[in-house]
Amino acid sequence: QVQLVESGGRLVQSGGSLRLSCAASGRTFSNYNMGWFRQAPRKEREFVAAIRWSGYTYYADSVKGRFTISRDNAKNTVYLQMNSLKPEDTAVYYCAASILRGTVLTGETSYSSWGQGTQVTVST
Repeated sequence: QVQLVESGGRLVQSGGSLRLSCAASGRTFSNYNMGWFRQAPRKEREFVAAIRWSGYTYYADSVKGRFTISRDNAKNTVYLQMNSLKPEDTAVYYCAASILRGTVLTGETSYSSWGQGTQVTVST
């Protein structure tokens, strides 16, 4: 298990950019697949982006072309660069870690560790 701490969420205007960070504890971070999910008010938590231990990335259709997930294994950190933000991107963003290999990373059940979340609010 890894411990995850997200940061970087804040209020931003529509069309703006934010970079979220997720710092992980432990010495085996490079072995983990990492994901970002979000939960808007009165909605289910949904997949945003994921990056495998190998560096392969996946995105939800709603953020493709606007968000970029990346990782820095030397810093035990995964990032989510969010550009061209829209009001509908407003949500609590959660970082998650999965040690499973060959699993689908778009589903919550693939992840065993979760952060506490960071609030992103996009104003009109």
